[in-house]
Amino acid sequence: MECEDKYWCAFSALKDSSSALVNKLYAYFGSIEEAWNAHADDLWNVPGIQKRSIRSFLEERKNINPDKCIEYINKRKIKFIHLNSPDYPYLLKHIDNPPTGLFILGDMSICNLERTLAVVGSRKASENAKNALNKILAGFSNTDICIVSGLAEGIDTVAHKTAVENNIKTIAVIGGGFDKLYPKSNIGLFNKIINGNGAVISEYWPNVDAISWHFPIRNRIVSGLSKGVLVAEAALKSGAMITARLALEQNKELMCMPGLISNPNTEGIYNLLKTGAGLVTKTQDITNYLNWEIISPEEKLKRDVNLTESEKLIIEELQKDSLTTDELAYKTSSDINELMVTLTKLELMGIIKQEAGEKYTVI
Repeated sequence: MECEDKYWCAFSALKDSSSALVNKLYAYFGSIEEAWNAHADDLWNVPGIQKRSIRSFLEERKNINPDKCIEYINKRKIKFIHLNSPDYPYLLKHIDNPPTGLFILGDMSICNLERTLAVVGSRKASENAKNALNKILAGFSNTDICIVSGLAEGIDTVAHKTAVENNIKTIAVIGGGFDKLYPKSNIGLFNKIINGNGAVISEYWPNVDAISWHFPIRNRIVSGLSKGVLVAEAALKSGAMITARLALEQNKELMCMPGLISNPNTEGIYNLLKTGAGLVTKTQDITNYLNWEIISPEEKLKRDVNLTESEKLIIEELQKDSLTTDELAYKTSSDINELMVTLTKLELMGIIKQEAGEKYTVI
């Protein structure tokens, strides 16, 4: 697996690369190493790829050393994961055109990827919307909910800031590399997130600028990581509406926070509400739509005290990702028969449940 990392990383270093290109090359050659080292004659035969993309790849590849790529990322203590990495987010992996590689600062493993809420909205949000959003998200204080947003001005900033201030884990998906953070006014918030409050992630090489067309592309990651999407304020033509459309395409729960009808930034909101989006005016509305149970710190402590070490280990793994019985047995080094008994016990306790695909997840 590790020998693959450098080639996935090298593809991510291409300036003109895209997940669509890498996915097609990988599917065609069946090996990321073979895709990277493919002869020009073989590349021309790959269906569904424009000739200029092949030419660009061949030209850029000359100047990229896969070994040096992964060495550089490791030296900077940036975590890199790709589609074949065991800790690649399950929800994200199953969207259309998932990012083939992700650069991570902070610790995404402390985020419960089974209880993720994306929050999107206007960069020029009204004070009314900011205050209302802060109040709603603060209702998740000290829980295992994870807030996902884009670290942009306005609604995104409020979402991340509220999470940090209320001991809620958060993931920020940015539209450029870590060295080109936008907006620069959020550098303080960026540092707070990566220093114990969650993670900042990007599909772009560290020195790539945050170009305007990157943001609509990154929106698929914001919604793709999440169980549900809350639109806090949005004009009819906006990035938030793009994310809302992606949420519906990805079969996510779409919710909206109402605002003043005289505000142009609420036109998109009421359009979504008229077409079936859930109405959110309080924290409980979100938990009802997503069928989440909010566990108080006291209840969580009591639950943890009554669990065995093997049960805690299972829960710890399921908080990272949904897993099958075989996957759990491998990750926890458990006897399969004993594991089945433990899983049944945890299900009866209402701590875990079985989902489609025979995968278990924490409730």
